[in-house]
Amino acid sequence: MDHDVRDLAAPGLRRALGTLDATLLTIGAVIGTGIFLTAGDVIRALPHPWLALGAWLAGGLISLAGALSYAEMGAMYPRAGGGYHYLREAWGTLPAFLYGWTCLLVIMSGGVAAIAVGFGEYLGAFVPALSSRDILWAVGGWRVNGAQATAVVAILLLTWANIVGVKSGARVQNFFTFIKLGAIVALVGFGLAAGHAIESVPIPTMSLSQLVVALGMALVAVLWTFDGWYSPTFTAGELRDPSRSLPRGLVAGLAIVIVVYLVLNWVYMKALPIATLAQTPRAAEGAAAALFGAGAARLVAAAVSISAFGCLAATVLYSSRIYQPMAADGVFFRSVAAIHPRWHTPVPALWLQGVWAIALALTGGYTALFTYVVFGGVLFHVATGLALFRLRTTRPHAERPYRAWGYPVVPALFVLGMLLITLSTLFVAPRESLLGLGLIAAGLPAYAWWRRSAAASP
Repeated sequence: MDHDVRDLAAPGLRRALGTLDATLLTIGAVIGTGIFLTAGDVIRALPHPWLALGAWLAGGLISLAGALSYAEMGAMYPRAGGGYHYLREAWGTLPAFLYGWTCLLVIMSGGVAAIAVGFGEYLGAFVPALSSRDILWAVGGWRVNGAQATAVVAILLLTWANIVGVKSGARVQNFFTFIKLGAIVALVGFGLAAGHAIESVPIPTMSLSQLVVALGMALVAVLWTFDGWYSPTFTAGELRDPSRSLPRGLVAGLAIVIVVYLVLNWVYMKALPIATLAQTPRAAEGAAAALFGAGAARLVAAAVSISAFGCLAATVLYSSRIYQPMAADGVFFRSVAAIHPRWHTPVPALWLQGVWAIALALTGGYTALFTYVVFGGVLFHVATGLALFRLRTTRPHAERPYRAWGYPVVPALFVLGMLLITLSTLFVAPRESLLGLGLIAAGLPAYAWWRRSAAASP
């Protein structure tokens, strides 16, 4: 059954966000700590400047293809929850539930925990009592360090900021996104003005099969650094004009991120020899130290800390929107369907996500869970990309305020890119990939239980 936009706004949610909010949310959700850390992984897989930059550009274009595909479905079904609705409309309630289940279990909540602890780790470089080396308390074998405690405080603060209104949550994330962009512009500007030249190295000799494997390994790092590009689709139910703001915010935000990533990598390669960059775990700090000294590296560490907090603000805002529609569909705790009558936000969903993310941060469980769920998480992107083709086939006459540019080639490139990551992950970590599928399959009995409970309810 096709739905009207007015019917799809969840009761009580307020359409208070515009195109600028959607654009900044895209930027804020994507640019966290990854771009400051993963350049070495990419250049190690493809040890040549132009090959590495080509991988970054390819990853950006694949993500942009995904954004164009998701934008069409987001304009069709402009509800808070994003991919949950696209999967449900195309493939049914069970695949949609398994996606939401996995998001809560680790993809989103684990992401919140990981980003929060990463923020605490960087903040600990300036406040030693908050570092991961400082154990605050220990009970038996359970220890909590300063970075974990910082993570808890950050999650609570940002959860509360989003509880009291979507606009207040957006203001916090918008502010930190502007700050991080300013810091990146400063690093890029000074780096390009430094006058260093990129080291000239020979193109590595590889067979076609070796090049494909190397490109696959590089793209895994690149595409996970681009992860979060779909964030505005989760808040579509709170956009004033989703048919315009959603595609514009996705495309504009990703275009800015692609440019940022390319010029940052250019600066890294100007500052450091290729072999050195390949072995540098913190590329931005290493580049700043090489160009301007240790003091500049410390400033970059501060910028990364701000970037991590901004990314955390964006992730808390968008990821909490998936659980309310699940509950409204009768496949989750019924209380989570509630929208606060005064603040017009999904308060139970925000607290549920926040408490579970805190538990993951305090136990360190997000690291193992993240490894296990990578394979299954990318499979959901494949299923969601294919949902566009299914909806075009099964609902050819449905109203589409926005139609994906370049269909069917562009969406097909996105699906193929996600399949490449799936196969690469399966090849590199087969045991973890199968365990990830096991975590997803654990949602099957939960789904059956909630369906029976919903059927038994009056």
